[in-house]
Amino acid sequence: MTGARLSLWAIFGAPIVLAVLSLFGLFGALLGDGAWDGVGAVLLGTAVAAIVWALARARVRLRS
Repeated sequence: MTGARLSLWAIFGAPIVLAVLSLFGLFGALLGDGAWDGVGAVLLGTAVAAIVWALARARVRLRS
């Protein structure tokens, strides 16, 4: 494999950010009430949104 070497942040940056958002969403939804439930659901949904975005982007690349 040839090409530019990627830094650790370039490789693990997005998964770390998604993990932190998911953890905040989980703790917010479990420990809070009312508005925290909505915030928790949105933060937990960021991982699902990232997966959908990545799959859609991969399909576009395959068609080209």
